[in-house]
Amino acid sequence: MTVRDAFRLLLLIPWVIFLIYWIIGAFKTRPTRQEESLVSRYLVVVLETAAYLLVFNRSTEIGFLGERFIPRTLSGAVLGVLLTWLGIGLAIWARYHLAEYWSARVTIKEDHQLIRTGPYAHLRHPIYSGLVLATMGTALVIGKWRCVLGVVLALVGYCIKARKEEDMLTQQFGDAFREHQKHAGFLLPRFR
Repeated sequence: MTVRDAFRLLLLIPWVIFLIYWIIGAFKTRPTRQEESLVSRYLVVVLETAAYLLVFNRSTEIGFLGERFIPRTLSGAVLGVLLTWLGIGLAIWARYHLAEYWSARVTIKEDHQLIRTGPYAHLRHPIYSGLVLATMGTALVIGKWRCVLGVVLALVGYCIKARKEEDMLTQQFGDAFREHQKHAGFLLPRFR
């Protein structure tokens, strides 16, 4: 195994762990009481799909998208792998705290509770923060412009989805959620 193959494996493992955890966790959710429409969800799905196709699919290396935006170095690869693992770790930690209230779509579950523990004490959308961080780390290792575009699309998609969630959470929890907004950052942590 070459060093390059080792870094590819170190980059792939956290994403596989993430997918397995997400699939298993999807079976342990509460019934949905309110959800966004399919039309509302469509734009985010398109952005997220395009983002991860750009990052993980070499066939998107069209024109300048196939060029490197950063020189290939050992320190850059180590940093990228570390950011990927940290980002996936944050997303899984957040998903664990969200537990049965999680959904792939913007929803309110039956007997929904406002989660303010774990990473939610400092971030309102730590799953998205973690996924953006992991995507940035992966992009750093791959080093191609297609990945930069993928990170931008992922960030835009998660911001749109997070804003929809905030509207729904404000309707559901009112002043309690507005108070939470004062103490927890949107995608970057806020420490009191």
